[in-house]
Amino acid sequence: MVQFHIQLDSEVPASKQLFDQIQFAIASGQYPPGHRLPSTRQLALQTGLHRNTISKVYKHLEETGMVDSLAGSGIYVREKEASGGNLKRSPILDRYPEANKIVQQSLDRLLEQGYSLWQARELLLAEIDWRLRCSAQVLVTVPSYDLGAGELIVQELQQSLTGIPLQLVPLDELQAVLAQTKAGTVVTSRYFLGEAEAIANPQSVRVIPLDIHDYQKELQLVEHLPQDSCVGIVSLSSGILQVAEIIINSLRGEELLVMTSRVTDTYKLQAIVRSAHIILSDRASFSQVRAAVEAAREDIIRPPQIIKSENYVDTESIDLLKRELGLT
Repeated sequence: MVQFHIQLDSEVPASKQLFDQIQFAIASGQYPPGHRLPSTRQLALQTGLHRNTISKVYKHLEETGMVDSLAGSGIYVREKEASGGNLKRSPILDRYPEANKIVQQSLDRLLEQGYSLWQARELLLAEIDWRLRCSAQVLVTVPSYDLGAGELIVQELQQSLTGIPLQLVPLDELQAVLAQTKAGTVVTSRYFLGEAEAIANPQSVRVIPLDIHDYQKELQLVEHLPQDSCVGIVSLSSGILQVAEIIINSLRGEELLVMTSRVTDTYKLQAIVRSAHIILSDRASFSQVRAAVEAAREDIIRPPQIIKSENYVDTESIDLLKRELGLT
């Protein structure tokens, strides 16, 4: 950080002392083009000058053409412009001045490592092109026997990946789909990562695994249920039903009766509605479960409590996916 020193007993006005020192810092490259100058508060603490005085110095620097003032952002050293040419400063730099600094620093690091400007350009363009290809579409893949899990993933991603096409592809069809288009990203549950990578990696298509929600709220509720309670589990995914039943049995053993049903299995769903004290449902099945309870209300003494699980995919996994696709 450049240090400025003001001699209060000097015949030279304090404002001119500061102006000359900042001007020298800019001219000598200590403050390079695009650099954000210290705030008036920071300079007031460093020099002891009043902030109004510092504001006047910055105003004078702006009038000389050495700096630009961006409302709500700060004072920046003016970018170098080619004289006699038609090069114009990109409007995006005025909207996001810090972005220019990030780009410059990244480029400087590549040059410091010995890359030429042309090589740095190729590296940056290759990465941008790669990310554009990856964000062209998202292919959600799961085994054919559990397409319900894929439907849950697609429904949750639709709310987060605005503007990106989503397609559900069974694993046994993934190779054929990728042969038609190699632009995109394959997404799957971590359960099926190995199978998806074996198909996608040879075709230079990346696979991003999604972690499953930990369901801690639901598990805590199950742990505190009275003995001999009946728990119903309803989902689009047969895989969820199998895993949920195993986990609940590991927690409570034979203390609880567990009944499971896919939401499309009307007979099993009605049996759960008539017998269960509590029903755990994924978000996609919730409305149908509620409708089934309402339809059977006259035939049951105490309607079951319905608990809706808001998530199937862990929210941090979705945030990571969004970053990888360039959405954040």
